[in-house]
Amino acid sequence: MKAILSISLIIFAGCGRPAGSDGQGKGVEDGAKPDATIGVSVLTLTNPFFCELADAMKSEGAKHNFEVIVTSGEYNVANQKNQINDFIVKQVDAIVLCPCDSRAIGTSIGAANAAGIPVFTADIACLAKGVKVVSHVATDNLGGGRKAAEAVIEMLGGTGKVAVIDFPEVESVILRTTGFKEVISKAPGIEVVGYWPGGGDRGKSFKAAEDILQSYSDLDGFFAINDPSGLGVATAVEKAGKSDRVKIVSFDAQPDGRKGVKEGKLYATIVQYPDKIGRKTIDAIVRYMAGEEVEPEILIPCTIYRKAHADADPTLAADKGQ
Repeated sequence: MKAILSISLIIFAGCGRPAGSDGQGKGVEDGAKPDATIGVSVLTLTNPFFCELADAMKSEGAKHNFEVIVTSGEYNVANQKNQINDFIVKQVDAIVLCPCDSRAIGTSIGAANAAGIPVFTADIACLAKGVKVVSHVATDNLGGGRKAAEAVIEMLGGTGKVAVIDFPEVESVILRTTGFKEVISKAPGIEVVGYWPGGGDRGKSFKAAEDILQSYSDLDGFFAINDPSGLGVATAVEKAGKSDRVKIVSFDAQPDGRKGVKEGKLYATIVQYPDKIGRKTIDAIVRYMAGEEVEPEILIPCTIYRKAHADADPTLAADKGQ
């Protein structure tokens, strides 16, 4: 257990923020007694989205004198189950999860329920039956998938063949692809040639895209379910010498994704707001602990980030002239 936590905390420190005196990045001053301890296990801390989400939870938690302990499953549900068990042993006051597997995580949530510890999910919901999650705070992923389809239709001018780089193990992506299918099916000029697993990972998505480009020489575009996937696809497209023909829409609008749009590697990326998700999750916990009724689902709308947005983006100003 200690080895798993050590790995996650090293990655967490690598997200660009200092860890607390215990290496876990607490939200209270050293030596001070917290009003509550919140255990957090995210999907991964190699993706800036989850780093930003975790940062926001720690920052918002500090305002309420919460100790926020952040760990990461790193896509491995067995790791995440161990982390939840550790939180139960520590008797934390609440647990926040971004599940590595939306169904398999159910037994661990059930264990937290049995221990009387309230569970909240952020970004990725639990799909397991018979367990209780107080509130799910997330991007409107269904709406985001619809926005992605709108961007693909725009990108292809309403005609062409597109492949989807998927990650069907997690609920948020299931919603994205559901919304995407809903809208893209109404564009008769566009054919979806298939859905390929990329694991939300740049390297795996690169390999999947290489195979797709070899099988579909007349492919016109991709929808990738997050920025790492989209940038992996972009590398495969560049390697195949098809950057002028094959265009890509991704999802997240994290710094690398926005930069990819600015450089023309991505046509667009769908904007999520992980900082809002983190803050609203802590707010839901605060309200729940105060005895207030908390909404079972809190959704945050998405927007499309295009080249015009990238050109006007002050966070990318340092890239000008390079």
